[in-house]
Amino acid sequence: MPFVSNARMYAVSPEAEAAWKDLIAHVAEDAGTAFDYVAYPAPQPLEDLWCRNDLGCVQMCGYPIALDLADVVPLASPISDASWAGGKALSRTDLIVRDDATYRTLSDTFGGTVGWTVAHSQSGFNALRYHLLPYRSEDRPRLYRRSVGHLVTARQILDSVADGSIDIGPLDAYWHMLVRKYLPGLTEKVRILESTETVPMPAFVTVPAMPQHTVDRLREAFAAAHTRPWFAPFRASLLIEGFELVTRGAFLRTLEWARTAEAAGYLEPA
Repeated sequence: MPFVSNARMYAVSPEAEAAWKDLIAHVAEDAGTAFDYVAYPAPQPLEDLWCRNDLGCVQMCGYPIALDLADVVPLASPISDASWAGGKALSRTDLIVRDDATYRTLSDTFGGTVGWTVAHSQSGFNALRYHLLPYRSEDRPRLYRRSVGHLVTARQILDSVADGSIDIGPLDAYWHMLVRKYLPGLTEKVRILESTETVPMPAFVTVPAMPQHTVDRLREAFAAAHTRPWFAPFRASLLIEGFELVTRGAFLRTLEWARTAEAAGYLEPA
């Protein structure tokens, strides 16, 4: 059975997607295999992609990995060149507002409208909810007048903040970096108000049907990628320093965040 690859999570533009496609091809070649790259543009639901039985090398969010939303085997996560990542495969969420908004602190946005993507998203839901949790109290169980959910994509969050449909929304910080690089016009009207704690970066995953020797070679290829001559252009085009090998256990902290919020009766950002 032929296996497929895809980089939809961080394919913020045609140029970025082309870079990811080329990088995956190099990694696969080093591992002695090859994948058919399949396009899967937004707003098609990512969970349908992740549940395919022919995944060879596909980016997947860490929270649904921990949730066992799909039967996958994590391989490796990219290490962004962001200073806050500290040379590790870490992710965080930027909470953005309009650039001309008067908000100076997160609490200034309370009473307004918050937006989120989908309930199985780490950056678009779980991280936001956990970050807001300490601000709730018995006297103020609800922080926002309106909560607009199911916006599905980070791009929809960005556009909704920019056009004033919502006052504040969450963006995967690495996705945000790539958008600022490739589509700077989209971010001109927004700014980061706060950012959340870090968690492990989304990972490239495969399926259990992938032969174990190929899984092992893919992991070796990802781990060594930053040393290969072909890698240099991707440092600039994808803002990465290399890859870190990961397992499902790396993402269990996202479940702790979810359980803490749910135990407090905080079921969605609101």
